[in-house]
Amino acid sequence: MNPSQSARRAALAATTATAVLATGLVSCTDQPESFAESRSISVTGQGEASGPPDQAEVSAGVQILADTVIEATRQNQAVIERIMAALDEQGIPREKIQTSNYGIWAEQNYDDPRDPRQRNRISGYRVSNVVSVSIDDIEKVGDVLAAVTNAGANTIQGIQFGVRDTAALEQKAREAAMADVRARAEALAKLAGVQLGEVLSISTSPSGGPPRPMMARSFEVADMAPAPGISPGQQSLSVQIHATFAIR
Repeated sequence: MNPSQSARRAALAATTATAVLATGLVSCTDQPESFAESRSISVTGQGEASGPPDQAEVSAGVQILADTVIEATRQNQAVIERIMAALDEQGIPREKIQTSNYGIWAEQNYDDPRDPRQRNRISGYRVSNVVSVSIDDIEKVGDVLAAVTNAGANTIQGIQFGVRDTAALEQKAREAAMADVRARAEALAKLAGVQLGEVLSISTSPSGGPPRPMMARSFEVADMAPAPGISPGQQSLSVQIHATFAIR
């Protein structure tokens, strides 16, 4: 090997050693930073806001039992037309009314299972027709129920109250949830003997469901049904916030 080749190999070895040393130094320098980033507290907080409802949905209809399908359908349609007319008198526009359930089924006779002639005998046909009515004025809910009942409705399947614009409630719930998150994080940091730092990550998720409807019920039509007393109560909306804070 000549002197020039030896010199080149010595220079290459020195450069490689320098690069390895530099890499090691960078790794050692980065390690505390990565370790610092892993020091964090993750918490979940919840906030809730409530407000009076400003709209309602009523499901009302009629069930008719007759000897034939044609007769049951005819009688059912006659009552539905009276219900639609009653809703029109209450100022409910047609676009606020939607058929939510319609069914026809045979009524089976099981009175005497010991008599083969009575088993699975069709005693008539039942037709059910239910409409959902959106009401923008809460004060009219009782009057609407009385109107459809007096028109022939014998089934009220439920009332749902709601808030038309939930933006304000959502904002209040988020503010309450964020305050809850920070309070929880500060409490944990105090217990751990550390100081709370900046927020590293944050996400939200709604935790409240839709309003729960009243239980379905059916009843016989009275001569003139009075307007029932309706209590709309309050509508609540909940929000969860998940946040991670740095600690130092």
